[in-house]
This record gives sequence, C-alpha cells and structure tokens, in this order.
Amino acid sequence: MLTQQDLEKSPLFQNISYEEYLRMLTCFQAVHRSFRPDDVIYDLSTPKNNAVGIMERGEAALIRIDEEGVSTVMEELLPGGVFGRTLAFAGTGHDSLEVVCRTPCDVLFIDYAHILKRCENACTHHSLLVQNMLRLMADKAQALSMRVDVLSRRSIREKLLCYFRQLADSGGKNTFTLPFSLSTLADYIATDRSAMMRELKRLREEGIVCSDGRKFTLNS
Repeated sequence: MLTQQDLEKSPLFQNISYEEYLRMLTCFQAVHRSFRPDDVIYDLSTPKNNAVGIMERGEAALIRIDEEGVSTVMEELLPGGVFGRTLAFAGTGHDSLEVVCRTPCDVLFIDYAHILKRCENACTHHSLLVQNMLRLMADKAQALSMRVDVLSRRSIREKLLCYFRQLADSGGKNTFTLPFSLSTLADYIATDRSAMMRELKRLREEGIVCSDGRKFTLNS
C-alpha cells in the first residue's frame, strides 16, 4: 500500500486522509501486485482490463506500439501515478498501449466499477475520489493536447523548442528540468535519438539553449 507520504503525492487520493485511504482499500477490494523490470503491467488494448492502477513503488511508462512495431513513450509513471483504460486515449485499432516497468514496481489495482458504484454509506471520501478521477481525465486530455502540439511540428528543432517552451511556461521560468532522460525525450518527440542529440548540440552552439544533464535554460 502507499505510504502516507506517497498518498499525499497521488492525484487520485487528493484531499483524502490516510485513514480514509486504508478503509477504501477494503471497500474497493483493492489488489496489490509486484512486477519486475520490462514486465507488462497493463495492456490497455485488452477489453477485459477495466481496473485503475496506482503506482506505489518504482517507475513505469505508458508506451504506444503502432502496427509497424514502432514504440512511442506516451507518459512516464512514478509513485502516485495513475493509469487505466478510462484514463487513456487510444490510437487506431491496430495500435496497442501498454504500461511497462522500467524498475521493480508495486502497483495497486482498483476495479473501475467500485469507484463509480455509490457507497452505501455515502462516504465523503468516495465522492472526493470520483471528483479526483474526473479531474485526472481532464488533466490527461490537456496533456494529450500539448503532446499533439509538439508532434505536429515539422522538424526536430521545432519539436524540441515547442516542448521546451511548454516546460518553461508551466514552471514560470526559462530554466527547467526534463521530467525524463534524453533517450526518453527522443521517444516523446518521436524521433531518432542520434538526430535529436545533433540538433540539441546545434541549439547549444547557437546559444538558444544551455544544458547541464537534464537541466535546461531556454534563452529565446
């Protein structure tokens, strides 16, 4: 189960106390499972999967695999992160969406029907959970819109600068830290890593960006 510190970071359990969270685990018949690196935690293309997963420990990624076998990272998942068919936007019928472990992971699964089902006791925290779920869906829709904005750019340079401006705007300053590695950044903007690194080098040489590891400063 989540620690109290992890619970405070979880968007699904926002404004829900730790005591209420523990009661909900029993009420919702929650299931805990552990996974190893590269394990598939969740296949969103399987109709029978109708649970909401909450990351308790470790790191995972939501990955789209198109009909040609090309993988694209859609979202990075850290402790407190949430995933599920109800929280994802699928591509074409030939694409698949999978949540894959990057490190050893512990995951809590709650059947979606238990979240929607009205609690017999009309618990306040149950209503809060539903509100949080709706907000999560709205946030993910916004994140998808931002991702589309990046991917719609024609060149690698335009994609990088678009994403960097998004990070700068969200943080309110020109210096920001990438939420993932450079390899994952190449997946995120759907381009070849070597080509992306060459473009990053040019951007640094032209003084448009400065970087130190995952920390970047946008100068224009």
